[in-house]
Amino acid sequence: MINVNFLVFDDFESLDLFGVVEIFGRLQNNYVLNYYSMEGGLVKSSQNVEMMTQPITRLMNDGILIVPGGAGTRTLVNDEEWIEKLKRVSLVAANVLTICTGSALLAKTGLLNNKKATSNKRAFEWVKSVNESVLWQEKARWVVADKYYTSSGVSAGMDMALGFIADQRGKNIAEKISFEIEYSWNDNPNNDLFA
Repeated sequence: MINVNFLVFDDFESLDLFGVVEIFGRLQNNYVLNYYSMEGGLVKSSQNVEMMTQPITRLMNDGILIVPGGAGTRTLVNDEEWIEKLKRVSLVAANVLTICTGSALLAKTGLLNNKKATSNKRAFEWVKSVNESVLWQEKARWVVADKYYTSSGVSAGMDMALGFIADQRGKNIAEKISFEIEYSWNDNPNNDLFA
């Protein structure tokens, strides 16, 4: 069983998180889903969805780390302690997946320097300004660079999660999940209708 560790914060974007949760949650024989925040306890999304989390100090240092985006990234990107902890857990994770402006947080750690990455098109200029050493890809639904997967805005996280599962477990498994959840999967990371 592989740990899928979701790292959330106040004012995260609900669909960034829960679309991806739905997809990984379909493979309960393969993945264990865990939810963390810096301090643990109750965290609230931009849409006022409240969820309980464990403190980051309990985070299993293996498996997959997933970081959503949302309005909360605008302040967190300047929180040096938060960014340092994100860097630490990202370094030991087997894979790191970001959705939307979650890539700005990962970019701030320096781990995306000289790597291709993408983000939400409506926040793209701001995300680029966070770290100009990243090779930002404006036209991309999602981007893979080594162990890092970054996706465009909100629903693109679901396309990326299915793409990740296709890479790890085979495209037929990803297609089965998309059929089960009645989701029209854009399986081409370069087919970006919103660029």
